[in-house]
Amino acid sequence: MRVQIPKEAFCPAYFPLLREEDCRYLVLYGGAGSGKSMFAVQRLLVRLMERPMCNLLVARAVAATHRDSTYALFRQVIRRWGLESLFRCTQGELRITCRNGNGIIFKGMDDSEKLKSVTFPQGELTDVWVEEASELSEAQFNQLDLRLRGQGAKKQITLTFNPISTSHWLKARFFERDEPRALVKKTTYRDNPFLDEAYVRTLEGYRESDPYYYQVYCLGEWGVLGRSVFHTDRLAARLGELRGPLYRGDFLFRETAGGIEPGSIQLARYGGGFVSVYEEPREGDEYVIGGDTAGEGSDFFVGQVLSVRTGRQVCTLRGKMDEDLYARQMFCLGQWYNRALLAVEANYSAYPLRELARLGYPNQYVRRRDEGGAAGWKLGFLTTSATRPVILAGLVEVVREHVDWLEDRDTIEELMSFVRSSRGRMEAAGGAHDDCVMALAIGYYVRGRRDVKGEESGFCAVER
Repeated sequence: MRVQIPKEAFCPAYFPLLREEDCRYLVLYGGAGSGKSMFAVQRLLVRLMERPMCNLLVARAVAATHRDSTYALFRQVIRRWGLESLFRCTQGELRITCRNGNGIIFKGMDDSEKLKSVTFPQGELTDVWVEEASELSEAQFNQLDLRLRGQGAKKQITLTFNPISTSHWLKARFFERDEPRALVKKTTYRDNPFLDEAYVRTLEGYRESDPYYYQVYCLGEWGVLGRSVFHTDRLAARLGELRGPLYRGDFLFRETAGGIEPGSIQLARYGGGFVSVYEEPREGDEYVIGGDTAGEGSDFFVGQVLSVRTGRQVCTLRGKMDEDLYARQMFCLGQWYNRALLAVEANYSAYPLRELARLGYPNQYVRRRDEGGAAGWKLGFLTTSATRPVILAGLVEVVREHVDWLEDRDTIEELMSFVRSSRGRMEAAGGAHDDCVMALAIGYYVRGRRDVKGEESGFCAVER
């Protein structure tokens, strides 16, 4: 049966999605007060009334939470629209049945065995709504996805959630990968004309009192709500000010038996490059570059270019690549920025350091190392239980006092998801990366100590 619900009953931002049927996954996310859950209920009720043999499973992490949330919201909309004669609500077993035979059941993932017994008086399961999807694990979501099968009517999963953690599987699955079957819609309280003024004032108040909370909870930006190591309010505010790089690209060069020819180095510009330039090298200026390799539990090779004079982050190199390519791109990056001091972490592999030396890079960081009673020099920065807290403490000060030095979005997002664990260790939140953070910490540490010279010609030693 075709229903006539006034267009004014729906949030205008969502109305174009009312009868969307072509996507497998309808992803509705954003900040508090955006009306995404309300629209999900409105839309699903329309689907149940209009489509034959349409049945809905509403899922949450915990079954007991349905009664006062999703189930109550369905009953509220049914009453508001005057549809009591079309729907029978069975409160004891949390089930809603439409007069045309279609039905809604409510289940929790805390007892996933019960999902296997989901049945309807007629037809098959055609729709799933996952409310607060961020509370589910990816394995639990996959369970629901597999339940939605069959050759009949088109199947669809609706997800509603607030994007709190940058390390969450939802971000990786629907935002970082190309999922052609997903339709993604973001909204905030600003898109919802039905909010009362008092609630809007409450949300707006966080803009000044807690900028990070406002950015994540009110504006629906990805972040981490927890014990962050860095000043998230300053980082959130800076995130909103970023203008992006001047351009991106990769370095081209000519390599001979003697190494890379500095005069052959060119930066080829294209949008998908590893190198993001925020400020071009200035003649006479000095630069340092902190480097982090893709070690255990990490996916990216990173280089952070800092101006010694101003402290600003002027360029980044970030990408998934082989060690030899990383060494060559870092060689070119350092040469381009006036033979910058390269300080690459030495913890997991010495290959990039040795390759930089073989290629003839003239200005690598070295550290003093005592072996067998004799003092010597080693290439690269060694992150240890002694040096790690020191470089991170220095980076905390930079973020607190000079957050305007930071220009790169990936770096700031990593800083926002860098937390103190229950064991007291400062590290990336589960599933997040820390490559940009560690490279930046090394870079700022070296920037402050670059004038301590070593004994080997062509190298700088700054760690005693």
